[in-house]
This record gives sequence, structure tokens and C-alpha cells, in this order.
Amino acid sequence: MFAMVLLQAGETLQAADLAVPEPAEEEILLKVEACGICRTDLHILDGELRNPKLPLVMGHQIVGTVVQPGAKVTRFQLGQRVGVPWLGKTCQVCSYCSGGQENLCEQARFTGYHIDGGFAEYAVADQQFAFPLAREYPAVQAAPLLCAGLIGYRSLRLSEDPARELKYLGLYGFGSAAHILIQVARFQGREVYAFTRSGDQRGQEFARRLGATWAGGSDQLPPQRLDAAIIFAPVGGLVPRALQAVRPGGTVVCGGIYMSDIPSFSYSYLWEERILRSVANLTRRDGEEFLELATKIPVRTEVTTYPLVQANEALQALREGRHEGSIVLEV
Repeated sequence: MFAMVLLQAGETLQAADLAVPEPAEEEILLKVEACGICRTDLHILDGELRNPKLPLVMGHQIVGTVVQPGAKVTRFQLGQRVGVPWLGKTCQVCSYCSGGQENLCEQARFTGYHIDGGFAEYAVADQQFAFPLAREYPAVQAAPLLCAGLIGYRSLRLSEDPARELKYLGLYGFGSAAHILIQVARFQGREVYAFTRSGDQRGQEFARRLGATWAGGSDQLPPQRLDAAIIFAPVGGLVPRALQAVRPGGTVVCGGIYMSDIPSFSYSYLWEERILRSVANLTRRDGEEFLELATKIPVRTEVTTYPLVQANEALQALREGRHEGSIVLEV
């Protein structure tokens, strides 16, 4: 099968002809239709996420069709459309797994990082960590839901305060995750305030077109004190800015797997019971809830596609912020 392979961190992906993988008893073999590109892929490529499996087929927003179920597969049938997310496997017995926090399992394995992913014509996945996908979504439209959508949904869940309505929500970094999450937030009746790089008029207009009440530079304070803010951009300097933007008792969620160093800031930014927290990965419950909600809304992803052979060009386009919405490889 054709695949784009990472041989060493810091290098570009290399085209390779690999054997089609054989699914284990609890695995499904998928013919990949599309695979989204995520900023996490850049963190792996650049060596910011250490100790990946090498050589590695990256890609963790996989949409494919089952072409061979393992001998003990019961959840999926031949020909069924399936989505594969970042969380690829857990131990399922530790205190985290049994306590509803499987995303924190110390033995977790991740798709496109520890397990070969979707930058290839075929991929295998554990049946317990894959999701059935409705045929209503074209493959390229569905792919970004499997990471950008899921991490945005979990970030929103963790920004909510049961004691007070979350009406005013800030999103720092208006890329793939934010352009999906704003659709969820608007469906739920929330006002969204979008923050982009200073002077990014195109990104701000994109946010307003999707329903943002206000859009401006990340160096600005919004016209309304926020109940919560989610930071998708991997920029530690946004943390004190977001803390300044939220009300007393408000929450700032760091939604990325990697972030540059957070600079020191005055305790007054955190005082008055403001909460600063991170999001790690996702749980299968997040996936089930979000995919059902996305179909109900329905969420519409805006995508730019590249053929698989141009994976390096697509990654560079993501790095440079050339496209609005999401970038997806067609396989």
C-alpha cells in the first residue's frame, strides 16, 4: 500500500510502499477514504511530542470503510463506514479507565503516534476505540470531527460551571477546532468571541461569518467579560491574556496537547476564583456524544483537500495558516 511515512522527527514525510496491515482479533482493517491533518501532527513532526513509534504513519482523524474485521469483531460489519480518533487503546482496568477518565490512562496508545495512522491507503484500529459514522457526511467533511471536533467538545464541557450559565465564550485561535466548536456553541445559544493573530482580518471575518458576536486580535480585550475562554493556539502567552478576559469565577481551558512556555503573570489575573485547566485527549463518551450532536445540528466543516502524496505540502500549509477551517488528505 502507498503511505507517507515519518522516519525521523524534524524531517519531511517520505513516500513508501508498505505491506497492508493484518488486523488482530479485536481490530478492523479499514480502506482509508480521508484523514484530517491536525496541529498535533506538526508537534510530532517537529519532535515536540517525544518518543513516537518510528518509522511512523501519522494521522489520527481517519475515515474509512471496513474491508476486513478481525475474528472477534462484533461492533462493525464489512463495508461499514468508521471513524478513528487520537485515542487508540487503553488498559481498561486502571483507576482512570474505571473512573470515567480513560483519557488519562498511563498505558494509553494514540493513533498516528504510537499506532500507525491514516496517512496511508489502509489502517487498522481497535474496534472498541472507533466510532460508526453516518453516511450523510462525505468522508472529507467527517474527518475533522474526529479530533478538532472532539477536543473542542471536551474543552467546552470542561469550561462549563454547573453553578452559572456559560453565556459568553471566548475562543483563542480560530482554526479547525474553533470553526467546529462555534457551531456547537451557537446551537446551544451562547455568544462567541473569537481571537485571532493581530491583524488577521481574514480569520476574523471567517469567525463573524460563522456567527461570532465579536472577532478581534488576541492582544485585545473583548467588549464583554467572558464566562469562559478556550485556547486552541499553542501559545503560552495567551494564558494571562485569557485570564484577564474572563470574569471572576470564570474558566480558562488550554485545549492543545502542546503549548509554548506560559510566561509569569500577576496573581491578580488568577485571583477571584478563576480556574485555569488543560484538556487531555478524549474519552469514548465524548466521541459518542459529540458525533450525535454534530449530526443533529448539523455541523458543517469547511475543508481544503490535498491528495495523500502531497501530505508534506498540506502540513506546511497548516503551519503557515494558509487555509480557513480544516485541511484533509484524500486517500
